[in-house]
Amino acid sequence: MLALAGLGTLGILLSTHVRFGVGFAVGSGLGILNYLWLHHIVEALVNAGRVRPSKAALAKVFLRYPLMFAGVYLFYKSGWLPFTAILAGFFVPVGGVLIEALVLLRDGWKDPA
Repeated sequence: MLALAGLGTLGILLSTHVRFGVGFAVGSGLGILNYLWLHHIVEALVNAGRVRPSKAALAKVFLRYPLMFAGVYLFYKSGWLPFTAILAGFFVPVGGVLIEALVLLRDGWKDPA
């Protein structure tokens, strides 16, 4: 995901759209952070049968979307960065998951056993 975010940001910056590139970088950073928090939440819930989830994991469950919406609202209202660039950056984790799925499919076809 970081490589996809870096390549996307670099491509946008090379096309001389600096504000859009920075907005894409911010959006992809927020999207990756959201993905990582979701990963930690799922791990904590899977282990919940054995160990009680930590307070940090529970805080991530309840604060994930309000923090994200507050950040997006701040950029939307202030106009510091293009709103569409931030939204485009949010889709970087989707691209990373799709690339990983394609790699796993390729590996599965190579070794069917």
